[in-house]
Parts: sequence; C-alpha cells; structure tokens
Amino acid sequence: MHHQSSQHFDLEQNNAALGFGGGEQTSWLSGEDLRSSSPSHHRNLSAFSNSTANNIDCRPVISLVTHCTTNKMPMACNGVLYLLHIFIFLTRTLAGDPVLSRFQQYLQINTAHPSPSYYEAADFILSQAKALSLESRTIEFVKNKPLILLKWTGKNPNLPSILLNSHTDVVPVEPHKWSHPPFDATIDAPTGNIYARGSQDMKCVGLQYLEAIRNLKSSNFEPLRTIYISFVPDEEIGGHDGAEMFANSEVFDEMNVGIVLDEGLASPDESYRLFYAERCPMWLVIKAAGAPGHGAKLYDGTAMENLLKSIESVRRFRAAQFDLVKAGLKAEGEVVSVNMVFLKAGTPSPTGFVMNLQPSEAQAGFDIRVPPIADQASLERRIAEEWAPASRNMTFEFKQKVSVYDKNGRPILTAHDSSNPWWALLEGAILQANRKFGKPEIFPASTDARYFRLKGVQAIGFSPMANTPILLHDHNEFLNKEEYLKGIEVYESILKSFASFAAETEKDEATKDEL
Repeated sequence: MHHQSSQHFDLEQNNAALGFGGGEQTSWLSGEDLRSSSPSHHRNLSAFSNSTANNIDCRPVISLVTHCTTNKMPMACNGVLYLLHIFIFLTRTLAGDPVLSRFQQYLQINTAHPSPSYYEAADFILSQAKALSLESRTIEFVKNKPLILLKWTGKNPNLPSILLNSHTDVVPVEPHKWSHPPFDATIDAPTGNIYARGSQDMKCVGLQYLEAIRNLKSSNFEPLRTIYISFVPDEEIGGHDGAEMFANSEVFDEMNVGIVLDEGLASPDESYRLFYAERCPMWLVIKAAGAPGHGAKLYDGTAMENLLKSIESVRRFRAAQFDLVKAGLKAEGEVVSVNMVFLKAGTPSPTGFVMNLQPSEAQAGFDIRVPPIADQASLERRIAEEWAPASRNMTFEFKQKVSVYDKNGRPILTAHDSSNPWWALLEGAILQANRKFGKPEIFPASTDARYFRLKGVQAIGFSPMANTPILLHDHNEFLNKEEYLKGIEVYESILKSFASFAAETEKDEATKDEL
C-alpha cells in the first residue's frame, strides 16, 4: 500500500482552488511519487507533457521536476509540485484560448513551396468565414491555386471599399535547423513565443483581420464601407498567379477598392512600421566573352578578366549605397541594393572543372532592388556603360525588371502625408489603440501591394509586430502571443476608423486618380 508523505499537498483541494474541476483528466503526482525514480513516474511525466496543452513547450518544467527527483530533493519536490499545479493551469488556459488556437490551426497547415496545401488552407479560411457570417468566393485564376475572397457588406456600398490582403503561401523550411517543428505552431510556455513558418510572414496578419472582424461583429459594429478580405496564393514566388491576376481582373474592378492593407515587417522596438512603397526588383545577369586559352598563358581580354572588372565596378557602387545606410543618412529601403547571387564559369569535368583551360564565357547574377525615389533610367545607363559595356565583350539581360514608374511616368507610391486621408486615419487608429509608429518607410523587398499600386489604388504595408526580431524566411520564425493579440486590437481600431470614414465618393476617386 502506498503511504503519502505528511508534507504532501492535498491535490484535490488545490485542484478546486485552481479551477481544475472535471473536464480533461491529468495524472497528478504526490510528493512521495516524485521522490520515486520508478519507471511509472517517468511515464507519468511523459503523459503530462503529451496531454496538458496543445503544442505548449513544457520541457523546462519537466526538466526541473526530473532534476529534483533524480537528485533526491524531497523538500524541493513539494515546491516544484506546487509550481507544477500553477504551470498546468496556465498552460491549459493558454491552450484553451480559442483565438490562439485558431492561429495555431492555420499555422499548422503546410503551405510551403513547392507543394503548398492551398485547398486545406482554403477550407480553414472558409470555415472561419462561415462562422463570421461573411460572404465568400473561391476564385482560381490558375488551376489548383485558389484565391479566397470574403466580403462584409457596408451600409453604403457605393463608397470605395477597403481591401485587407494577405497571402496563404510560405517559404520552404529546413526542419533540422529549427528548435521546434516548423509546422507544429508550438507555444513556448516560458516566453509565449509561437514558433512556426508563417508566424510573421504572414499568416498572423490574415488571421488578425478575421479576429478583428469577429470582435467588431460581437460589439454590433456595422461598417459604412464594404470590407473585403483576400487570401491569395503564390506571393512567395512572385504573385503572378495570385495577386497580379486578381488586381487585373474584372472581379477586382467591380470591388471599387479605395485602400488596400497588405503586409509589413516586424519592428525590434515598440514602434510599428508603416510602408508607403517598396523597392522594385531588377534581376540582372551579366555575361562576359573572351578567347579561350591554356591555363598557363597570360593574355588580355579573357572572359574572366572582363567579368571581374564588372564585379569590381558593381562592388564599388554597392559599397557607396551601403555607406549611406551605415551612416544613418538613408534607410535601407531608400537606397539601391545590389547583391551578387551567382557566379558561373569554367569547363566542367567528371571530377569538377578543367583546371588548365581558361573559359570563353563567364557570367554573374545580381539581385537589384530599386526604390521609387531613385533614378531607374540612370541606373540602367550605368549597367550598359560601366557594368556590362559592349567594348569589353559584355552583354546583359534582365530576368525580371519591374518599373518604379506607373504608366504616366510617376513613381509608384502611396502618399504618406496629410494629403492622404487614409494615412492619417491609420496613424490615428494606431494611437487610439495606445500603440506607437515610426516614420513612413519604403519596404526593402517586394510584396503583393505593388500590383494594387500599379492599378492606381493606394496600398499601405502594415504588420502589427512590435518588440519582435525580423525572422521572416529565417529559421525559428516566431511571433509572441501577446504581440499577436495586441495586433488584433490594433486592427479593430483601424477597421472601425476606415469603415466609418464617410468622405464623398468623388473625393475618394480624385485622390485615387492623383496617384
């Protein structure tokens, strides 16, 4: 017969005090049990770790309990047991939060390229739309790439509408380089960090839209303007089969969109980041030609020599741009970035390359990003005259080139001053939610927002993630649960402000035409 220690806690009494009556049953351990090192004790700990919380990382607490029992520390065990009670209560509360649970469910859907589970994600989004009584459409501009469009009709549908855009796909992962499985959406109990691919880029934003709408509907808020929510595919591979086709479709034209909200970036400090434009990609390949020759021969005009001269010219330009950022004179999004992404030369052999032959051709690839405030035409002249001059047997081509100008030759950007009522409304809504924001920025890479701006529609990049390291596309991507929940509150404030904006239709159209 098992005898309990006189010092052991009344577990049933503690259960009642901590609110553990009924429901899911968990195997509890007495102080006497904890002082045992029997296999059943370890099985109980294993059962605890597997059953308490939905993807909560309990390892730190279990490690502490194991340390006490292994080292025969009876008095410490009683204290640890009490902490264990508290921990179970907290983790159950955390796991039972339906807001976080829905976020975890979405993150657990593997939509990584090259084989994203788009239909599984679509089913999840549609189920949420049904629960929120939102109208929904599934559109496939390209087969097997569903775009989900939701609608909350406003009281005055003639006013230009609001579009909340997010993408469902995420970039690939290297699971062995993560501290938590990238599609488990594990909540680390000590920190509250939610680890998953897409936690920052950008499944968080898509679900925050819906949670904000859920809260607004619960408060009986009725929007004046119609709100659309789009979940698009393929952003991570260019967005050509997703947002680009959507923005150029009759469906989009019929929506009469006045403002688009899309993704931004995390902020390491307490101020949110707001983006009014983005750098446009120019993917450049430079090719150099020259006479082949013996590896021991010295002569001018080799392909490698020509290419190296070009690489050095590119390097000097890159350094000058980077120096402006280092000196604090410009933000990263305000300069032209140039990064070499590949080098290709040499004659292949079964064991590598032929080492005594100078090649007749060599090439290098560069990822160039150009802000709309830069002189793109001047950069292209530099490429033709300095980086790849025909006089050195050089040629070049663009694998992709996106103009920083619209069809009228004006820079593609959204006004971020008092002339744009949407920008003022956004700033005011953030302040109303007791949050801070930094100065307007140019997004350093590319998002789907560019396709809407090309249509003349204002678009703002914004992801409410403060006090968060930038980990999109990185290992161990995470978003803290508190930041996620705060972001929902911020979107509530934004949507309430945007959807209640009663400017005349003609004024909105005039603003749109000025872009």
